Amino acid sequence: MSNPLERADAGGLAPATVAVAAGRPHQPGDPVNPPVVLTSIYRSEEDAPPGYAREGNPTWTAFEEALGSLEGGAAVAFASGIAAVDAALGGLPDGAVVVVPDDAYSGTHALVDHLAERGRLTPRAVDIADTERALAACDGADALWVESPTNPLMGVADIPALAEGAHARGCRVVVDATFTTPMRQRALDQGADVVVHSATKFLSGHSDVLLGSAVTRDVDHLAQLRAHRTRHGAVPGPMEAWLALRGLRTLGVRIERGEASARELARRLAAHSMVHRVRYPGLPDDPGYRRATEQLDGPGAMLSFEVADAGTADAVCAGVRVIAHATSLGGVETTLERRTRQRGQSHLPAGLVRVSVGCEDVEDLWTDLARALEAAAA
Repeated sequence: MSNPLERADAGGLAPATVAVAAGRPHQPGDPVNPPVVLTSIYRSEEDAPPGYAREGNPTWTAFEEALGSLEGGAAVAFASGIAAVDAALGGLPDGAVVVVPDDAYSGTHALVDHLAERGRLTPRAVDIADTERALAACDGADALWVESPTNPLMGVADIPALAEGAHARGCRVVVDATFTTPMRQRALDQGADVVVHSATKFLSGHSDVLLGSAVTRDVDHLAQLRAHRTRHGAVPGPMEAWLALRGLRTLGVRIERGEASARELARRLAAHSMVHRVRYPGLPDDPGYRRATEQLDGPGAMLSFEVADAGTADAVCAGVRVIAHATSLGGVETTLERRTRQRGQSHLPAGLVRVSVGCEDVEDLWTDLARALEAAAA
């Protein structure tokens, strides 16, 4: 029996198929699923240093092979998404200038601000959807950090143009692809040097794992990422890696279901009298619609909408029953929250509600959401 990935590469299998086939044992007599390897040490080999599990684990390797195959690079797993972000920034020299989206993930901003306070780097915040201004900010910079769509304002970046322009200015390009996953965008193909994921979210998909990852095609970047993981102890647990790999198997169907429901919810929200604005690149009147249509394989399962004020948003979030009022995203369950409740998000519209659309029946989701909107208006 041959490795299914060899057949996948030769036959050009779809990403959803690769997600199911990659990272599996493939020798006769092997189990179909890779086992969880629970160990802290390995038996020593002749003429080799003693093996220690901070440097590697077969369960990590299986997850890394699957994700790397999906992204078209080599993946490195980390203990959390923010650990992957830290590793991607960790290869920059002291004092590096980093261009970041002004509405990027709050955890990324918190880490960047912390590093700036220590003199490790200097951030430049820009509207990443404004390609001309983003590239102007790259003059004299060392790295460009991209989210697309951004979290939570759903701005869509022109990754190919940004990558080309940033490279011409000597910048490393890192893309946080947590929202899109490789099912909807493969940023390495569009010019990124490194792609990071909070695998806690869509990749694992069941709200029961903390895990991160970074993927690259560059040998030097790969070595730096692995060394950072080992030296900083940012290693994932084998059980977390196994759960993430199990979740990855259904990524294709979960994204399809969530995206289909997100399209319908966005359409209905846009017509609701309580909703002032819907941010979703799957709507034809969204500012990012054209770019998303050209560069993404679909608009994804994340959306945001705005109501009158923070009090109204809180009432909507408190009023849902099927939808979970919770932070984070990417699980099989639909979640929502007012993002300005999170630290460092005061710059956002006060009534902004971010929604991660899961796998429930869309009519049940709409009934729940509409009921909560009407109750908030009463």
